[in-house]
Amino acid sequence: MDGAPASGGQSSTAGRFGPFGGRYAPETLVAPLEELERAFAAALADPSFTAELHRELGAWAGRPTPLTFAPRLSERLGLTVYLKREDLAHTGAHKINNCVGQCLLARRMGKRRVIAETGAGQHGVATAAAAARLGLRCTVYMGTLDMERQALNVYRMRLLGAEVRGVEAGSRTLKDAINEAMRDWVASVADSHYVLGSALGPHPYPTMVRTSQRVLGEEARRQILEQRGRLPDLLVACVGGGSNAIGLFAPFLDDPAVALVGVEAGGRGERPGEHAARFLGGRPGVLHGARTLVLQDEAGQVLGTHSVSAGLDYAAVGPEHAWLAAQGRARYERAGDAAALAAFRLLSELEGIIPALESAHALAWLVEHAREHQGALAIVNLSGRGDKDVEQAQRLGA
Repeated sequence: MDGAPASGGQSSTAGRFGPFGGRYAPETLVAPLEELERAFAAALADPSFTAELHRELGAWAGRPTPLTFAPRLSERLGLTVYLKREDLAHTGAHKINNCVGQCLLARRMGKRRVIAETGAGQHGVATAAAAARLGLRCTVYMGTLDMERQALNVYRMRLLGAEVRGVEAGSRTLKDAINEAMRDWVASVADSHYVLGSALGPHPYPTMVRTSQRVLGEEARRQILEQRGRLPDLLVACVGGGSNAIGLFAPFLDDPAVALVGVEAGGRGERPGEHAARFLGGRPGVLHGARTLVLQDEAGQVLGTHSVSAGLDYAAVGPEHAWLAAQGRARYERAGDAAALAAFRLLSELEGIIPALESAHALAWLVEHAREHQGALAIVNLSGRGDKDVEQAQRLGA
């Protein structure tokens, strides 16, 4: 796996983040990816497209989302904590920002069907909702293990008119759902667009997703200046593929006084297969079209992963995150299952806000490291709401 695409693939220097990123794709997808890159650039340059996007994000998706001061959590931790409330966006997570943009782009390109993968289900729900809004057919791939632990979101997707296809292969989680979605796209590229949900995959996807998600970081920057009169000392966000984190981080990258912390799934231990911490045990390699950090064995085979959170249960990380870590601009830490479940309950009890288990990892890290940041002004990206996780958390004793 390390340094080379799968047999028959082609790599590109486009979309590089230092040694990471690029475009590693089979021959059948090279032309569609190039077409997508051109269409994306043209859409961004078209005032009518951007105006419609902003209208949909505002009137339909509910932007801007609030930046909420968390007084009781702040008192408990000894620092000033604000929550960027992506849980209040339509469909309950930040995923809608990217899905609206990509579905509008698909319609502009003449595609009448969209394909998506999902782990926690939030990207699938957001894609299904955006497709319904714009009159597009929608197929969502989801590992059957994730379907079991996110049954509510499976029903929501079907209620929104999407076809949900369970994936039994491999670990039956996000990696396998992406594999099947890509296979579908290869076979149906003439009339279908793949709405990739995170800041990974072959170029131009990491750039497209970051461009869509930076709206939440731009809002947070403007809101913290309005409320506190200065920039934060610390930004914290969970990192699976990394779309919510790169969206929060992007507008602050040129502010060296703002520390950036991405929090991965520490799972239940440090042995292979017990976690999804790419910065703990990952090595450079190619997975799903980009060179990045991948959890893999000596032979280059992708390792199994584990997280209590379906959205963080993935063996690779977005290539821009790998580059930010290599440059030392962002830190990537981890929080385990037990800590995330404790943070899930803590925020619920102290602030009346039930976070997604993904977001609870970011909160858990802040709780565990609060003593190191006493007096700091921090923003935690609450990337999604926890309705989908309540039943699972109850079973696990949270």
